[in-house]
Amino acid sequence: MRARQFRAGVTAVTERDGFRVTDAATTWAHLAELLTVDELIAVGDAIVRVPRARGMRRGRPSDAHASIAALESVAAQPRRGAAKLRDALSQIRVGSSSARETELRLALIRAGLPEPELDVDVIASDGTPIGYTELAYAKYRVLIEYEGDHHRRDAAQWERDILKHAACAAEGWEVLRITSAQMKPTPAAAVSRVRTALARAGWRG
Repeated sequence: MRARQFRAGVTAVTERDGFRVTDAATTWAHLAELLTVDELIAVGDAIVRVPRARGMRRGRPSDAHASIAALESVAAQPRRGAAKLRDALSQIRVGSSSARETELRLALIRAGLPEPELDVDVIASDGTPIGYTELAYAKYRVLIEYEGDHHRRDAAQWERDILKHAACAAEGWEVLRITSAQMKPTPAAAVSRVRTALARAGWRG
């Protein structure tokens, strides 16, 4: 175990379960010495994510561990890794629910595709809520679902996914289900599938 000492002016402390700990934004900033820019983006996405209250009910911004404004504040302070923090900050978005989703979003953007929307409500033409999806190109009616292993192992989740995807297809959406195998060793296979779907829907680059 190695102890670290930080200046009080760049360290905010809060209390969790009876323990005094650095707050989420400060913790993210301190990680700059240890993580890559992409890893800082993934952690930042997790920190600013506003979790769903239940199903289609959205949570409140205050439900996030910290706001983007809070990350901006710590990134603006003189500290080690400040340049990496600023680079990561410009690419952090609210709405990503996993590091793999962040990885996929970044791969799509860096490949020259449009930036996808995150945590998107899907509503049927008659106003019936169908569900929500992780990434989407609403203009092109393309949905992208990152299928983690729990989707396969949880029978109830698997059934819900099948019904949701069928309902989306019936409303004219193309549903792309991306797995970890399509992201390794590079995300080229996943990016190619999304590019093809967008082109089929009328995107011209």
